[in-house]
Amino acid sequence: MDSLKIALLEKTGHDHGFEHVLSANPQAVCLASARHPTRATVTGTADDGYQVYFETTSATLPGELARSFPQWTPADNHFLIPGNTELATLLQRAASLSRALPNQVARSYEDAVSEELAALPPETLHTEVERMVRQRIGQQKFREAMLTYWGGACAVTGLALPDVLRASHAKPWAECESDAERLDVFNGFLLTANLDALFDRFLISFNAQGRLLLSPALATADLHLLGISPELRLRWLAPEHQSYLQFHRACMHAGAFPTNPIGIGPPIRC
Repeated sequence: MDSLKIALLEKTGHDHGFEHVLSANPQAVCLASARHPTRATVTGTADDGYQVYFETTSATLPGELARSFPQWTPADNHFLIPGNTELATLLQRAASLSRALPNQVARSYEDAVSEELAALPPETLHTEVERMVRQRIGQQKFREAMLTYWGGACAVTGLALPDVLRASHAKPWAECESDAERLDVFNGFLLTANLDALFDRFLISFNAQGRLLLSPALATADLHLLGISPELRLRWLAPEHQSYLQFHRACMHAGAFPTNPIGIGPPIRC
């Protein structure tokens, strides 16, 4: 690669989630970021395209990128990219997912909680205040991660209006055994408000193939008024969703309803 192409690669990385250049030479450009742990090594190909290799701590990132970009034939974390526009798209998605997938969200959450608690007057700090701060920030981080993971669109309908989208937990916040479960981007789906309300109350769920499941409590007339078709299904479903969905289906079959983590009023929505 000549100096012009190297400079173009560096700018593409900087503008699409990989702002640091660890090394650059005619053989390869290595890109990184302070906002996530993934590194990208980009080399040129004979047909003026690129080969990109991702080094990541996320076990799920390679599979998610493979699902997002099957046309670029990933193998062993390598992607064959035809040009600069496609490279920018790949890098942006890799950076976004690296910030949204498990572990990274948990670290961001702990940092945000520590910062907010440190800013509160000492006399106001007690167990209930800390619990509410953790829950509010956790719900915010979970929503941000879900918007990123699903590309800002409903996991079922594809509607891309953030104001009417909700981050729905499959295993409710209060039932999770750890913050890692509560913040796991695979523990739920980004849904339109009507689907979220039904999913939250275990009136709908999804089977192992992502097809919509309906509670017997829902009449055909109800579905019509809600604008919901029994043919709906998730746009995609990762293997990591399955254990949480299994929990959600068991609750639906048992006629369960979610507990409120605060104990008063309706469940907090995110």
